Amino acid sequence: MEHRSSGLRRLVREVAKFGAVGGAGVLVNLGVFNLVRHVSDLQVVRASIIATVVAIAFNYVGFRYWTYRDADKSGRTRELTLFLLFSAVGLVIENGVLYLATYGFGWDTPLQNNIFKFVGIGVATLFRFWSYRSWVFRAMPARESAAEGTEPVLRHEPGAKPGEPAKKPGTEPDKPRQRVP
Repeated sequence: MEHRSSGLRRLVREVAKFGAVGGAGVLVNLGVFNLVRHVSDLQVVRASIIATVVAIAFNYVGFRYWTYRDADKSGRTRELTLFLLFSAVGLVIENGVLYLATYGFGWDTPLQNNIFKFVGIGVATLFRFWSYRSWVFRAMPARESAAEGTEPVLRHEPGAKPGEPAKKPGTEPDKPRQRVP
């Protein structure tokens, strides 16, 4: 029972940190969106894409160095590639909602643009949370976390038993170490 409650506490902490960075990212996204719309004649979706890209850069720094600072850091190129890939999918989701509202339904007032931009961010955030925690910012194996003095982050992976730490692809199971006299 204690194991489950500590896992739940870690998940709640992770969601809170993700939400804090994401909340700041939403403010950056909406702020840049409205600034670009105010100072330029760009179409609504183009201004939104610029704002989303700025927010993606902001969020990466927050996620990497705060929310998932204890995640495995050995594959930064892989991590950044996956982050950008999943962020691009999120960008399409977010701006697809805005595009549909603006050009599909003709809802094109500044208030409506902001409402549907916000709705698109919300839908894309659900996808991003799942993909970032599942694929991008992977947990360190428990033995590495313990060696560094940090608490391991346990996540469920397809094919893994619940509560098992995430394993790096291509690694073999640990073999017992022999003591040297």
